[in-house]
Amino acid sequence: MNRILYTFILLGACMIFGSCKQTTFDTKEALWTYLKDPENGYTHTKMIRGVRYTITYKPTDLLVDQELGGQQKEPRVIDDLRSKYTPYLYFTLSMAKNQQELLNTVTGDKQRFGAMVNQLAFGMEEKIHCFTPSKDTIALADYNYPRMYGMSGATTMLLVYPKEAAILNAEYINLTIEDLGLNTGEVRFKIPTDIIRSAPTLRF
Repeated sequence: MNRILYTFILLGACMIFGSCKQTTFDTKEALWTYLKDPENGYTHTKMIRGVRYTITYKPTDLLVDQELGGQQKEPRVIDDLRSKYTPYLYFTLSMAKNQQELLNTVTGDKQRFGAMVNQLAFGMEEKIHCFTPSKDTIALADYNYPRMYGMSGATTMLLVYPKEAAILNAEYINLTIEDLGLNTGEVRFKIPTDIIRSAPTLRF
């Protein structure tokens, strides 16, 4: 009887405090699987006029692991890398139409193709906006768009934002993407900030 009562108490505590939710992973593959599950709140997807937009929050430890290159390092090195990446927030933004890169949709129009290449490579800070419910605007610190030359099923880029108090103190942030000439209108994602405050880690 006592064992049954203890089990119910433990389950209740897990439901209330979320203490049974795994937050540390042994491999980056396991962490990515967790991040890509929409139920965990780290990945958000919208389909608008045939264009699929997916945004995923990328925790600090994935950047650390990437720089380590799979090599084992002493704790001091890992701590230094965490300190390097922690001041920023990282999101991967993926956009695809017909399971292809966006550039593939305008290959028959040289003018549109050139304009989109220029927009994706140099002008996304004018197209992507991040702000809190109280309208505090967070400027894009940097972004990286690796050109895949049609070898990928989506146009993917890394967005970098400073981890400002305005974000951490808000319940959520809005991240919007202006129309990129695909007749989608503005695309908006509402991203809860608790996923940032309780971001999962890797066991190095």
